[in-house]
Amino acid sequence: MRGLITDILESGGVEVVAEAADGAEALSVVADVDPDVVTMDVEMPRMNGIEAVERLMREHPTPTLMLSAYTEDGAEETFAALDAGAVDFFAKPGGEVSMGVSRMEEQLVETVRSVAEADISGGRTSGAAVATATHGGTATETRPVGGVEPNTTVVIGSSTGGPDAVERVLSALPGGEDLRVLVVQHMPEAFTGRFADRLDAACELDVAEATDGARIGRGEVLVARGGEHMKVTRYRDGRLRVQLIDEDRGQNVRPSVNVTMESAAATIDDPLVGVILTGMGDDGATGVRAISEAGGRIIAQDEATSVVYGMPKRAAATGRVDTVLPLDDVAGGIVGGAS
Repeated sequence: MRGLITDILESGGVEVVAEAADGAEALSVVADVDPDVVTMDVEMPRMNGIEAVERLMREHPTPTLMLSAYTEDGAEETFAALDAGAVDFFAKPGGEVSMGVSRMEEQLVETVRSVAEADISGGRTSGAAVATATHGGTATETRPVGGVEPNTTVVIGSSTGGPDAVERVLSALPGGEDLRVLVVQHMPEAFTGRFADRLDAACELDVAEATDGARIGRGEVLVARGGEHMKVTRYRDGRLRVQLIDEDRGQNVRPSVNVTMESAAATIDDPLVGVILTGMGDDGATGVRAISEAGGRIIAQDEATSVVYGMPKRAAATGRVDTVLPLDDVAGGIVGGAS
């Protein structure tokens, strides 16, 4: 497996400077070669990926990409690794692993490059060198802020670094307010249900993974299901309905922030807020234009607090962003920025 990943990365122009057979060896290797990014399997002998990441972040903080099993059990372990400080994860397909990963070469290389750019320790960024360890950011406590304009709908889009960022924003939003939220996080299908459960436990709002035809109203949140777009199809009396779409719709990611934002802008005639958080790529840029043109407000996370300043930067480049805020101020911007 290490040989396969090395071949994939080097064929994509990424220099692999070292390998390690388990987490314990990885700690020693990272200290020796000081790579720009580490790929770390979750399941390894002696010291698993979760423990290895915890120690790595204490001893030699380095942007780390977890390699995770494409299962619900894998999701649980992967979120634990993200809590420990890993930047992002790459879900290995089921079945014959080597064949599955080979088909996803381009995505793996792109994800490694994005994680290499992550700022995890006051400006450590960029690079192409990798240490790979394979076998065969904890959210801060926040206090909810109050005072939201009635019938407000919020659409939040994020990618790399997003799970922690979304949790911090939602945990600071007030419960019991006339507020509904749609979350689009780039994440595989096996992970979004567990992500919704984590958010539900962390905030005062009621959070669930989206299902086709789902309706949400006051104080509720829907998380887009991995592998399908979430389109807003109806809005009436403060309740909205969504449809799940298993088609590309011209987007290079699924779910896409653009699809949800554009459909919300076309359907919702009450206050609408679009939020773009940390992530690589440009998903959401078209969506923020649509929300802005429909009279909604746009908030983008600032560069200093973004793990990867890709999506917020592209959103800002549209000229449609009303407010750029540090992550911990985003919730206040949502509920306090209405005119």
